[in-house]
Amino acid sequence: MKKLVTLIVCITIAISTFATDVPAAVKTAFAKKYPTITKVKWDKEKENYEASFDLNEADCSVLFDASGNILETEMEVELAELPKGVLDYVKAHYAGKKAKEAAKITDNKGVITYEVELKGMDIIFNSEGIFIKEVKDK
Repeated sequence: MKKLVTLIVCITIAISTFATDVPAAVKTAFAKKYPTITKVKWDKEKENYEASFDLNEADCSVLFDASGNILETEMEVELAELPKGVLDYVKAHYAGKKAKEAAKITDNKGVITYEVELKGMDIIFNSEGIFIKEVKDK
């Protein structure tokens, strides 16, 4: 019994050590924007906070600053929903690599970009489907 209690205490300490401490302003802003979402995974990205969740069966995330301001939203999209020319660009410039998934990213100014995930990297395009940059996974 002592071993079980010790194990439970150790697990509780480990979980609380790695838990993200999300400011109340961020949680309030999230709840106001997404009142029906109850299952959220929080991560810290530098000084910002990212909420990951499912919305209408699509993976979504929202990046907040510490004051609760939305910096960007990211929503999973089907590859077929990408702007014209994106998949052709990927096929021509990344031969042999298959697009795994894609996302539509909207920043706090309303600027839309698209992200295509390949093995080991993300390729970013503007809303017209023009290549912007390649981001290697860390």
